[in-house]
Amino acid sequence: MPAFTTSTVHLKAPEDAITLPVREPVDLASWAAREARRRAGDDPDERLVAALAEELHEAAADARTRGPVTALSYVPEPQLGELARVELSALVADDTYPTMTAELLARYLTTVTVDSYRPPEAEFHDLPAGPSVRVRHAYIQDTDRDGTGTVLETCAYGIVPDEGWGLVLLTSWRAVARTDELCALTDALARTVAVI
Repeated sequence: MPAFTTSTVHLKAPEDAITLPVREPVDLASWAAREARRRAGDDPDERLVAALAEELHEAAADARTRGPVTALSYVPEPQLGELARVELSALVADDTYPTMTAELLARYLTTVTVDSYRPPEAEFHDLPAGPSVRVRHAYIQDTDRDGTGTVLETCAYGIVPDEGWGLVLLTSWRAVARTDELCALTDALARTVAVI
């Protein structure tokens, strides 16, 4: 059994975040409808509730495919829908890489793909949870026949609380005008990660 299973990982969610049920056995459609109505406030526009419920349903279903420790949908303005997705995942050292290090996570997070829009940028930091690397990256998604696509930006922290395993905190978004704000949000979240 991996060493991290005996640890508890905490992440302080921002006020405007909705925790996605990535492990709980819930009916996603019912959950999404309840959360959308709660987040839309008093006397909401029913079209807004329906659109937000659909987006939350898709976000939870998508996050479940990766099996993160926790996932959040960041919705500071419900009428605009999900601004960013935040996922915290665990990686376990194995026979190929028996020791987890920030340098190893940097190699993992800075891998350039065919969808990379620009080269990733990495910086090493020390966080309360352990040594880390912060990586910014951008990708092109949903490319059409003309080669035009949507830019998806990410800000990730690879954190090493123990040499046997690591954590990846990943925030992703398409609202490029809010990049600085969302990188600052990721920086603040990374400082709240705690392992007990």
